[in-house]
Formats: sequence, structure tokens, C-alpha cells
Amino acid sequence: MRHLISLAVVLIGAWALVACNSAENTASQKPASNLNSAAVATPNAKPPGDGVRRITTVELRDLMSKGQAMVVDVRGEPAYKAGHIKGAKLMPTNEFLSRINELPRDKMIVTYCA
Repeated sequence: MRHLISLAVVLIGAWALVACNSAENTASQKPASNLNSAAVATPNAKPPGDGVRRITTVELRDLMSKGQAMVVDVRGEPAYKAGHIKGAKLMPTNEFLSRINELPRDKMIVTYCA
């Protein structure tokens, strides 16, 4: 069972790294958004076809306040220092798999790269 959970975390992490398509070295990159801003929802928006659950900033704030989620910033250190979600753990894409054991098994893992 532990191996299945580990495999699921690795697959989710790998997807996040591939989906990120980060452009850290561009001058146009903006700091990460603030969790205090309200989430904007489109009433008739279709979910993405990749089957991965998306989470709003409001949901994330609630889960974090209850200790039920961990936020992982997969960008590089310069981008993280420029701005990040309060409480986010820096785990750059090139270190993600080697540090996978640092992720909790009992919380939702939320990755972001922009």
C-alpha cells in the first residue's frame, strides 16, 4: 500500500513538473499570486482534459488553515525569493524526485510553478 501511495505521489509530481513549462529566466515573470485575493470562477468553464483536479485559492487557504494541505513551489530559488505563496515549500523541479520523501502522506500536495 505504501508503494502505491508513493507511486501516486511520484506520478502527480511528475505531471506537475511536465505541466509547469516554467519560464523562470524571462523578464516578464511576475511573482506568485497572493492567497488573499478572491478566486475567479468562470460559470461554464470545462475542466481540463488531463483529469487532474484543480483547486481555487479559497479552497487552498481553507485547507492550509486546517493543516490539510501542503504547498510546493517547484520553481527555482530566484523566482521563489521574488515572491511565493506564504507557507510554500521550495522544491525545484530538478530536486523534486530526490526529495519526494519530504512530502507528507496525510495531506493534499498542491504544486505550482507560476
